[in-house]
Amino acid sequence: MSKLHKLDYVTPIGILEIAGTEDAICSILFTERDSTVNGMQDDTPKVLELCLRQLDAYFKGELHEFTFPYIVEGTDFQKTVWNALKSIPYAKTGSYKDIAVAIDNEKAIRAVGSANGKNKISIVIPCHRIIGSNGKLTGYAGGLWRKEWLLEHERTYRK
Repeated sequence: MSKLHKLDYVTPIGILEIAGTEDAICSILFTERDSTVNGMQDDTPKVLELCLRQLDAYFKGELHEFTFPYIVEGTDFQKTVWNALKSIPYAKTGSYKDIAVAIDNEKAIRAVGSANGKNKISIVIPCHRIIGSNGKLTGYAGGLWRKEWLLEHERTYRK
């Protein structure tokens, strides 16, 4: 496996740790740290810099779709769910049931929820856009307060 590089990005809602190889991003996850530990290095791959720039533009309300390369590791089912999540437009929401229906497996609502929780490409694969069928916020690995902030941020900057 290629060397894994890390880069921290300070957002308005905490530090995101970006991890990736020379070729692609492997994870973007919120940390509970108060300060950065992974700064820009001479050997930081361009893809990590690109990811950071695009996340910065997202948090400024200037970017709605990401274009940097990333790879996901998981089961075929998880990958199918994560791919379906990307169909939820910026500033919109969906439910676990919506995703289950989208992947032609309506009975898999709980499995969709489980896959959603294992997403390692936060914000880009927009698991924060999943809410309960009743319209209430449901779990988010980064914390419900972050989920609420992200949804409000997108509503503020939608076109």
